[in-house]
Amino acid sequence: MLESPSHSDDDLLRLIAKGHEPAFVEFYRKHQGSVYRFALHMSGKTEIAEEVTQEVFLTVMAVAKQYDSERGSAVSYLYGITRNFVLRCLERERPYVAALEDVENEQADAMADEHDLLSELARNERIELLHKAVLALPPAYREVVVLCDLNEMDYAEAAGALGCAIGTIRSRLHRARALLMEKMRAAERCAV
Repeated sequence: MLESPSHSDDDLLRLIAKGHEPAFVEFYRKHQGSVYRFALHMSGKTEIAEEVTQEVFLTVMAVAKQYDSERGSAVSYLYGITRNFVLRCLERERPYVAALEDVENEQADAMADEHDLLSELARNERIELLHKAVLALPPAYREVVVLCDLNEMDYAEAAGALGCAIGTIRSRLHRARALLMEKMRAAERCAV
């Protein structure tokens, strides 16, 4: 088993900087899922999330020597790298023009109760509206929602990952949530 309680993320990055392959494998296995989810939530596209995840870990191998634990945690460092790659991809693709593809309606099970079916459809529709609303947020607001609300990162870690003050995280998150509520209400009014 590669994962060892004696290897902190800081230790792993130091070992990676020295070319220690098992340390990289352990670091990758430990953080690949969260990096992928962050990139997916920020971009809304699996292709971008896969590309970003690959690029992030290639970059970690190349720049692990530059990590300074005095400036922030290893997780913040990793999210900072991820954020930069996602923003570059988003700049390249201009996601504000493209919306998520409509979800195809699934066939209802013949035995399903009509009320349950309608409840499930309404729930799925609200989730899709929320997902679209998150993707429509400006990147500065989207990234705090993804980090703090979806990835459950605390304000200090998010501030380290984004390179800003904790107060900035709080204010962006407050504004992002308000924008999401506005978007959800507008979408629901249009649906009615």
